[in-house]
Amino acid sequence: MRKKMLIFFIILLMGILITSHVFASTSGIVLKEGMRGREVALLQQKLKELGYYYGSVDGVFGWRTKLAVMNFQRSRGLKVDGIAGYWTLRALNLSFDNTYRGYEGRFSARDIELLARLVYAEARGEPYIGQVAVAASVLNRIKSPLYPNSIPEVIFQIEGGRYQYSCVPDGQINLVPDETARKAVYDALSGFDPSKGAIGYYNPKKTNDLWVRQRPVTVIIGDHVFFK
Repeated sequence: MRKKMLIFFIILLMGILITSHVFASTSGIVLKEGMRGREVALLQQKLKELGYYYGSVDGVFGWRTKLAVMNFQRSRGLKVDGIAGYWTLRALNLSFDNTYRGYEGRFSARDIELLARLVYAEARGEPYIGQVAVAASVLNRIKSPLYPNSIPEVIFQIEGGRYQYSCVPDGQINLVPDETARKAVYDALSGFDPSKGAIGYYNPKKTNDLWVRQRPVTVIIGDHVFFK
């Protein structure tokens, strides 16, 4: 009898610990209209997968995202307020804890600032998620054996007599980045990759380069086509 009771309590304790871990991952996170960033993009992607969201996964919590949240809440018998709090995130089985673990601590502050300058120069005015994708594509090059293994070397690489990024020769790489560009870099450094593994990108309105146009496309975000 004692053995059975002991087994019962062990199973019960394990269940509590597992449940606590899952629920703790969403506690404290509240997403609502006007917010933007990685967590919003993940929310949009989840709602899109479930058939509630039909907009672009841009990391911006606008009215479309709010409407999708409300429709999901209504379908699950939750309070319909368009705010993704504890119970809504729990119902979505959406966790932000340990979701991304990437490059933190690997790069110097100077390298990170340089990457933010690239993002600002190349992608300001693009959707936030597109700015993260630009930063992520640089990091993907660093991981590839076909490219240099540091941020400065990737950004200032010359191939075939040309810089890889147009903002370098035209001087825009020297512009001071805004906070959005910096946040996009940190999201990319944490492992968020909306470029889907891309090693580059281009604006089809601004380039006739046959090589990039023939590369496999991973995703299109805003004016940029991302490729492998």
